[in-house]
Amino acid sequence: MTPGARAQAAIELLDEIIAAAKAGGAAADTIIVRYFKTRRYAGSGDRRAIRELVYGAIRRAGDCPVDGRAALVGLARERPELVAAFDGSRHCPAPIGEDEVGAEASIIPQWLDNRVAATLSADELPALLERAPLDLRVNRLKATPEDVLAFLPEARPGAFSPDALRLPEGHPIEASPLYAEGKVEVQDEGSQLIALASRAAPGMTVIDLCAGAGGKTLALAAMMGGEGRLIACDVDRRLMRLGARADRAGVGSLDMRLLDGAREAERLADLAGAADVVLIDAPCSGTGTWRRNPEARWRLTEARLARLTALQARVLELGAPLVRLGGRLVYATCSVLAEEGRDRVAAFLASHAGWTVEELPFTAGKADGAGRLLNPASDGTDGFFVASLIRSC
Repeated sequence: MTPGARAQAAIELLDEIIAAAKAGGAAADTIIVRYFKTRRYAGSGDRRAIRELVYGAIRRAGDCPVDGRAALVGLARERPELVAAFDGSRHCPAPIGEDEVGAEASIIPQWLDNRVAATLSADELPALLERAPLDLRVNRLKATPEDVLAFLPEARPGAFSPDALRLPEGHPIEASPLYAEGKVEVQDEGSQLIALASRAAPGMTVIDLCAGAGGKTLALAAMMGGEGRLIACDVDRRLMRLGARADRAGVGSLDMRLLDGAREAERLADLAGAADVVLIDAPCSGTGTWRRNPEARWRLTEARLARLTALQARVLELGAPLVRLGGRLVYATCSVLAEEGRDRVAAFLASHAGWTVEELPFTAGKADGAGRLLNPASDGTDGFFVASLIRSC
C-alpha cells in the first residue's frame, strides 16, 4: 500500500472508532482486527503502519474529533512527512487545506481538566497516555518468581508487588509454555496491589464482588493457597470465562455467582456477615487505564460518570453487610478521579458508623483521603485508587 492509501485506511478506521465511542460500540482494537479481516491485501507492514497512525491520532486528541479526517489531519500538522500522503490521488485522502487545522491536541477531555487536576499534577499527565509495559503476576500455586525468571531472563521484578515481573510491550507471553501451564497471568502491577490490599490468607472466606473476567480472583486464590472459601461474583457475563482460567491456574474450589442486576442482595443473602474479606473493584471510568485504552477518553461523558458514581455507591451498600465483625472491605477503582475514589469512600464512612480506615500493606502511590492513589508517572502502574476499611461494630 502507498503512504496515501495507508492514511486513507487510518481515516476510515478512525471514523469507525469515533462512531463506536459515541454509541458505546466496540473497542478500537476490536474494530481494527475486524477491519483487516476483510482487507487481506494489507500486508503486515501496512497493518503496523496503519495501526500506528490510528493510535497516534487517538492518543493526540483528548476530546473526540468530529471525524477521522480531522483526527489524522491534526496528527499530520505535527508530522510534516504525513502531509504528503494527503495527495488526492486514487485511494488517498484529499490534500489538506491551508486553513484545515484538524483536531486539537490535548491529553484530557476539556470537561475533565479540573477534575483530573484535583489529583494529578501537570507533570504527571503525559504518563496517562504513554505506552504501557507488559506486567505478569507469578502464580504461587504453580511457580515462584525465581522459576519464571529462569525462563524469562529479559523480565525484571516489579517495584512493589513480590509476584510482579515486567516485560517490554508486545512480548508474546501468551504463546509461552509458562502461560499455557498457568504459571503466570497478565496483570498490571497496580492491579496486583489491589489484591494484596485484601490480605487474603489460607482458611479465609473471601468475596470478589465485582470479579469481571477474574484476574483479581485468581490473585486472591494464590494468596489463599487453595485453602478457604473464595466466591467470585458479577452481573457481567465475562465471569463465565473464569472457570477455564481457574483450571489453568490450578485453582481448586471456586464459587462463581452470576448475579441478576435487580436481585443481587437476594443471591448473596447466605453470605451476610460471613466474609473475612470483601473486595470491591468497582465499575468505573477507567481513567487510570488510558495508556492501554486511549479512546476511552472519547467514551466518557458527564452523564456516564454520574451513573458510575451512583453504581459505585450501590455496590458499596451491597458489599458492606457481607463483611463479618473485624473483617475487611477493600474498595478500588482504576480511576484517577476523586469522585470515584477518595470522595466515594468519604461518603460511605460519613453514612456508615462502625468502620475504620486501615493502613495499606504497600508504599506505592500517594495518600489520597482514606486510601492511596497510584498513577503511571510516579508508580509505573495504571492509575488506581484503593482503600481498606475494617468493620469494627
